[in-house]
Amino acid sequence: MRNIFSRTVAIVLALLTSGAKAQLVKQPNIVLFMVDDMGWQDTSVPFLKKLTASNYLYHTPNMEKLASRGIKFTNAYATPVCTPTRVSLMSGMNAAHHRVTNWTAIQNGDNSDYPDSLYQPVRWNIDGLSPEPNIPNTVYVTPLPKLLKDAGYYTIHCGKAHFASSGTPGADPLNLGFDINIAGSEIGSPASYFSETQYGHQPVMGKVSLQAVPGLEKYYGTHTFLTEALTQEALGALAHRPQQKPFFLYLAHYAVHIPFDADPRFVQKYTDKGLSPAEAAYASLVEGMDKSLGDVVDFLDENQLSDNTVIIFMSDNGGLSRVPPRSGIAHTQNAPLKAGKGSVYEGGIREPMIVSWRGVTPAAASSEKYLIIEDFFPTLLDLAGAKNRSTVQNIDGKSFVSSLSSPKLKDNKRVLVWHYPNKWVPEDAPGISWFSALRKGKWKLVYDYKRQKAELYNLKKDIGEQHNLASAKQNKALMLTKLLTSYLKSYDAQLPVYKTSGQMINWPDGSLKTQ
Repeated sequence: MRNIFSRTVAIVLALLTSGAKAQLVKQPNIVLFMVDDMGWQDTSVPFLKKLTASNYLYHTPNMEKLASRGIKFTNAYATPVCTPTRVSLMSGMNAAHHRVTNWTAIQNGDNSDYPDSLYQPVRWNIDGLSPEPNIPNTVYVTPLPKLLKDAGYYTIHCGKAHFASSGTPGADPLNLGFDINIAGSEIGSPASYFSETQYGHQPVMGKVSLQAVPGLEKYYGTHTFLTEALTQEALGALAHRPQQKPFFLYLAHYAVHIPFDADPRFVQKYTDKGLSPAEAAYASLVEGMDKSLGDVVDFLDENQLSDNTVIIFMSDNGGLSRVPPRSGIAHTQNAPLKAGKGSVYEGGIREPMIVSWRGVTPAAASSEKYLIIEDFFPTLLDLAGAKNRSTVQNIDGKSFVSSLSSPKLKDNKRVLVWHYPNKWVPEDAPGISWFSALRKGKWKLVYDYKRQKAELYNLKKDIGEQHNLASAKQNKALMLTKLLTSYLKSYDAQLPVYKTSGQMINWPDGSLKTQ
């Protein structure tokens, strides 16, 4: 492990000194710009090799600018829903491993799984992550911000946290190693984006919403949209940071999560295009998020910080595709990808990702290397040159630092795993509830626990997962099913239990799981 770490540090140092003029080697600033529920197609930046109708619909000029400066990762993955992604980011663990497989409820002890007549609610870590041991229903981890802080970074959290339920240590970002927490708590969505409603703090029938966004009192009644308020707060924190330290800014917007409150700065253009009120509001949330990205980039440029700042753009899961609140035909909103949020099909897990690091990332580049959200943990530590890697958890992620200067690098032997043994919504929907999936190279296996069936897709030829090849390529399907089972067993992943018998459902390969 020491030799691997030494080689990684050497790569980072080489990247830091690359370019026509060797610079003084110093730790780069890191900005992680995380969007909530933004789909792979919800942008004017094409992540497919050709423009699609969605790319013409949405207006994200600042994503375009960032992509022109850096690398688009066209095979970047998260998990089907938000909290598992955020816990994987903070821990470096696969969701099947940390067992926070669904979104955490606001109140600790509450299970967010939707009730079902066939299965009992699965046993998962319903209260999220914890930086402290022996907290019931949590996974105990050494969080990423703590390690970055130990490496000398000034750490700023701004926006959505949703790492854990209220009353547990992980609900407060300050307990994870952030020096500053702006508006982050146990809530997973805002009660309102409007300052006129005090972002949900204005009582309705005498009660304040449990999803009210905390800490933004100075913006009440100022006509400042939530996305803009968070941006101003993040930039204010950067302006008043300790100058002698590198910084890590985790700007995690509540946008574009429901409620679809129309951003008044941008909504009219989409209404004029003929979009339904819901779709116009959604598109305005996307553009408001993009303006925030532009404001951050402009701040870095204006303060001569861009040359030594890594900017990473990412979403936490695929775009919402349920109707309502979306308009049109359900689960088509992320086309050509299949399905959307909550699903292990590509529409639920493939994300728009861009990385820009001036002097390191080649301009207007694209990488087809597939990676997953737990990879951010070792990558950010590599970027920081963090020597202390001691964690209480085993890390599943792999660093992609080498791809930042060499976007053509690939690893088609790598295995990615998704595990969603929970019930997210009441209705049957494609790839949603009680599914696992695996990708290796061009092949994608999707396993349906309820029907106990495997599906096989060739993503190189069939990115929309329309042609199930499980029957035509039985040996390949069987091999990947066994591989998926092997990974899930190694993680001691949880499985659903039948209500009638109390028997746990079989592993994908048909073998029994001992409780």
